[in-house]
Amino acid sequence: MESSTDVHVESARIQKQIENHLGISGNSLLFEFRQIDNKLRLDLITVNPRHQQSFLFHSETGYDKVDVLRKMLDYVQSYRDKESSYTVQWMARDDKELQTSYFRARNMYEALDKLYYGRDMNTITVFSVVLNPVS
Repeated sequence: MESSTDVHVESARIQKQIENHLGISGNSLLFEFRQIDNKLRLDLITVNPRHQQSFLFHSETGYDKVDVLRKMLDYVQSYRDKESSYTVQWMARDDKELQTSYFRARNMYEALDKLYYGRDMNTITVFSVVLNPVS
């Protein structure tokens, strides 16, 4: 008799692999799932422990939770080879300290979308976006 894999156990296993690969865990990595039409979207969000701001790491769409998590795992295992590195200097409204954040993205606009994810654009002032040299 063949046993089927428990979807919750498999989901937890893949999430742990993603956390381990990125070296981020606990409250610093959030998995947000939502239904869009007949698909499931996963937004992987990072929380910077120093300035307590959250940013989009990457989004994937799939047929179910395990499918979308497997796609996200594939992404985190290869994104450094496929996307450019950007440095963004910004300041939150009512803050006096300039912050520096780093994003992997296909282009500058995608890096800014990740910065502004889930927030009003008027809450952050961007001072610079720099494409980092390939190392």
